[in-house]
Amino acid sequence: MSVIKPFRALKPRPEVAEKIACVPYDVPYDSEVREYIADNPHSFLRVTRPEAEFPKGSQPSDGEILARSLENLEAFIREGWLVQDEEPSMYAYRLSIGPHVQTGIVATCSIDEYDSGLIKKHEKTRPDKVKDRTDHMIGLRAQTGLIFLAFRGTDKTRELIAAETSREPLLECPCDEGGVTQTVWKISDVAGLAAAFAELPALYVADGHHRAESASLARRTLREKDPDHTGDEPYNFVMAGIFPAEDLKILPYNRVVRDLNGLAENEFLDRLSAAFDVERSDVKVPREPHSLAMYLNGNWYTLAYRVEKLDEADPIERLDVSILQQNILTPILGIDDPRTNDRIAFVGGIRGTDELERLVDSGEYRVAFSMFPTSMDDLFDVSDMGEIMPPKSTWFEPKLKDGLFVHLI
Repeated sequence: MSVIKPFRALKPRPEVAEKIACVPYDVPYDSEVREYIADNPHSFLRVTRPEAEFPKGSQPSDGEILARSLENLEAFIREGWLVQDEEPSMYAYRLSIGPHVQTGIVATCSIDEYDSGLIKKHEKTRPDKVKDRTDHMIGLRAQTGLIFLAFRGTDKTRELIAAETSREPLLECPCDEGGVTQTVWKISDVAGLAAAFAELPALYVADGHHRAESASLARRTLREKDPDHTGDEPYNFVMAGIFPAEDLKILPYNRVVRDLNGLAENEFLDRLSAAFDVERSDVKVPREPHSLAMYLNGNWYTLAYRVEKLDEADPIERLDVSILQQNILTPILGIDDPRTNDRIAFVGGIRGTDELERLVDSGEYRVAFSMFPTSMDDLFDVSDMGEIMPPKSTWFEPKLKDGLFVHLI
């Protein structure tokens, strides 16, 4: 059973939604946040990344950053840029870019179901990032971004969502700088949609594990402070964009590493040959699973994994990110835990291989790996087993916008 509930969304007036909607807080570099805010002072990044408003070189405290975030949210409300619904509602939410269209719903989900595993996850979280978002939620008493959930679509969910999106939309944000159009409808048949979702055995975290974990920790804190806690308070539910898996598109999550762990280039290439057929190539994006593209010293290489080493029955072992981790990152480059090791960084596939070349050619990183994307079936298989993928296994595109919906808790 999957519980979804309507909520009193705080959302932008339709005529200003395009100005307020912004990329998720954890996508842009610090320098990019400053540029976004300078170009558009109504960007919701002023709420999710307010540190960019402080002078360059300054070191504001966590408390000062949080206070600025709350101040900016309250100003958006006071000035009428964000308005709260009178009655609880759900929404249909569509993102389209070129031929790709994905349509789901926005509602709140039970944190009890997340804690019990009915909302299934596939990644571990970093404590520092969870603390940052937990403090943000508690300090603002608001969830300022959507958790991105996926589900296996049914005839009933498809029928209901199609009916809701056949009407005039509530708001539409035209193509942004990434070419994505965002369209929102207010749901008319809330009870029917809730009943259809109640028949689903589980929901899956596609993206937003840190937000989900933070919502759980924020609930725990607020519950302990609430002597009249009943379980129905808004903080017991987390705001989510929930999409059918068949609509979703996963891009690769690429890797760059700062050094070769003390190895000379020829030694590094020799070590790779133990598990891969290594060939210099012009291919920058792998064309099939179990093949990596590597950029080193101005050259691209194809690394074809020897399939006799592969356990196809194991949904984690067969992931390309696992093949990279177990055969290169750990034994050769000495990166045991990529979540905490500062010698590795992750580059979303939307930035392309030009970004990998730029990072290596600049000297900041020594080697880059371009990956074949993980599939939705892989994600479901790992999640259903209660297992965890290597970090940064999936990059979903297009991204759900921050600022179109806020859940006050």
